[in-house]
Amino acid sequence: MSKPHHHTAEQDFYNFNPKNEDEYLATRVLDQITWYDKKSMINKKWFLRMKITEVVMALFIPFLTGYITDKTLELKILVGVIGIIVAAIAGLITLIKFQENWIEYRTVSESLKFEKFLFLSKSGPYKNLHDAYPLFVERFESLISSSTKKWVDYVSKSDNTTPN
Repeated sequence: MSKPHHHTAEQDFYNFNPKNEDEYLATRVLDQITWYDKKSMINKKWFLRMKITEVVMALFIPFLTGYITDKTLELKILVGVIGIIVAAIAGLITLIKFQENWIEYRTVSESLKFEKFLFLSKSGPYKNLHDAYPLFVERFESLISSSTKKWVDYVSKSDNTTPN
């Protein structure tokens, strides 16, 4: 009795060869829209969590400072620690770019959805075409490729500016 053959994600990627339009829409198109949508939501959630925490903690600094006296060493330390945390959060938001990623992923997701709806409704560049499928695949993959190129350019730029 033979064991079932399991594919790795890499094998599935290189073996991906949709046989028709419906299979391409059900696999590649849906997968990419879902991936960008999910990444957008994750980055939005992290950005909002960190930004709200930063703002609320920063508001406590002037409030608590009003209660500092010669006898409140612990309060002085607490205000200092809160200041450090606020600065760290601000730095992480800038470094990780949650807001920029959220917007970029949302933009790509919406562009992919828009392209899909143009194709399915046979409008825009697909209007009056006998076989619009090749054009759709080309335009859809181009959107993904452009997004990937932006990311590679960003990472390359970041790597070049990092001291060795």
